[in-house]
Amino acid sequence: MAEFLENVDMFYKKYEPKVAFRFYMEMAGIPAWIVKASGTPNVTFDEVLIEHINIRRKLKGKPTWNDIQVILYDPIVPSGAQAVMEWIRLSHEATTGRDGYAEMYKKDVTFYSLGPVGDKVSEWTLKGCWIAESNFGDYDWSNTSDAINITLSLKYDYAVLRY
Repeated sequence: MAEFLENVDMFYKKYEPKVAFRFYMEMAGIPAWIVKASGTPNVTFDEVLIEHINIRRKLKGKPTWNDIQVILYDPIVPSGAQAVMEWIRLSHEATTGRDGYAEMYKKDVTFYSLGPVGDKVSEWTLKGCWIAESNFGDYDWSNTSDAINITLSLKYDYAVLRY
């Protein structure tokens, strides 16, 4: 028997899409206004193969939450590089060689997608974040227009989409 579409399914519906430039990010001691760009959480699942007689069945395995990249501006005051280094020093102090406990350097990072009037319409929380890699930018005498950017690679245990 043929199925028919209802009128409400066929006609245009008003909606407001989330847009990439409306976001706000809270990170450990790093001012939110210096965050230039960020990736969003993504997960990959391992595959479990079950060999059964002459059939191969596939099941979902363990999840792996993939690293995200965050790009920060590096203002003169307050120093973006100094804020990042304070977080890095919680995991490793270069001058003494001391490593920190996970309780000290693993932080929660929260992303908010914003609506057109600045209201929070979506919230992701990355649990147990730490800086896996940092790049404090490049200096170049011939570049007279670009700001210095700091690029961070963040690892995290898992992400939660709250709304």
